[in-house]
Amino acid sequence: MKTSSRDHDLVLFGATGFVGELIADYLADHAPADLRVGLAGRSREKLEAVRSRLPVAARHWSIIEADTEHPDSLAALAAGTKVLFTTVGPYARFGLPVVAACARAGTHYGDLTGEVSFVRDAIDRFDALAKTTGARIVHACGYDSVPSDLAVLLLHRAAQADGAGGLTEVQLVATAKGGISGGTIESMRGQLDGVRSDPVLRSLAADPYSLSPDRAAEPSTRQPTDLGWIGRSEDGLYTAPFIMASSNTRIVRRSNALQGWAYGRSLRYGEVMGLGRGPAGAVGAGATAAGLRAFGAVMAFPPTRQVLNRVLPAPGTGPSEAARRAGWFRSQVDASTGTGRRYRAVAAGPGDPGYAATAVMAGETALSLALDGDSLPAAAGSLTPATALGDVLVERLRAAGHTYEVTSLT
Repeated sequence: MKTSSRDHDLVLFGATGFVGELIADYLADHAPADLRVGLAGRSREKLEAVRSRLPVAARHWSIIEADTEHPDSLAALAAGTKVLFTTVGPYARFGLPVVAACARAGTHYGDLTGEVSFVRDAIDRFDALAKTTGARIVHACGYDSVPSDLAVLLLHRAAQADGAGGLTEVQLVATAKGGISGGTIESMRGQLDGVRSDPVLRSLAADPYSLSPDRAAEPSTRQPTDLGWIGRSEDGLYTAPFIMASSNTRIVRRSNALQGWAYGRSLRYGEVMGLGRGPAGAVGAGATAAGLRAFGAVMAFPPTRQVLNRVLPAPGTGPSEAARRAGWFRSQVDASTGTGRRYRAVAAGPGDPGYAATAVMAGETALSLALDGDSLPAAAGSLTPATALGDVLVERLRAAGHTYEVTSLT
């Protein structure tokens, strides 16, 4: 492996957090032995404790103290590594200084955000700078939004190879088994508070093209709503709103626009959650849809939020190891094209999607940025998994045991 003048090839910032330690564990098992890795965070003592629990391959990794409230420490952190992957969230609160440091230093950056307003802010402030320094700023590198983004990229590739025209109607149906962590809950609280109190954030949340690089150039195509009621998929599954659709769909539409609307100017892309067939599926879909609305209402009202907070996971906690191992995800994406051809993509994998599977996605994203630069798309600035990593990440995830496949239906 070629080395650079920087001290590290890859630094994981936030390694003491719940997801951060899972990613560190994955990297310890899968990074090349000569990759120069660092673990970064506010507390040396906690970082050393994490390192002591990792596989023996990580025992020589560096410990780096850095704090989002101390810009000088972030500047030194970014300047000392080729790639910085951060799990420090909520990103709207802690993420922008990290993006800024990486954009200025020409350091490739990855995160796990599902916070649309944060991504928009990072684009507006640092996209142009990152393009001049050559930094790839890659958001949404976990279950938000890798399966969605890569599946639609593969659908586009298949249709393009067949001369089938652009993608038109595309719908992802997500089925999964997994839990939730305190960090995810904290991020959701922040987003709900922002939308409730800030009209600009409300406008962003309502705009299906809110992450576009050129909003005025977007087509007038009406997009599916993120917060519908129950429905049925082509396969007869009863469906309900998918809590991650609001972020995933905007990432996919940004990928389309960044590639000159290569997927199609008439692309309509939506995501729902599959709950099953028959009466049980209908009941489950109705209960899920109602539950999501009730959760939003409870979290928006301070007295009821305080009651709910007593039973929700606290920051730094999450599903047990047994629960993470028992989880899985499957995203089925059906697409029609302008010539009437139909395709289906499946993105799937073992492990709790938000934690075990996300650790794989994040780890392979970081390794792609650190090791595969010559094979990556020629791009810099504020990117998406599809536009920054594309087929390289697809192949890495396949090798890691995830499924990414496309079949022609007609």
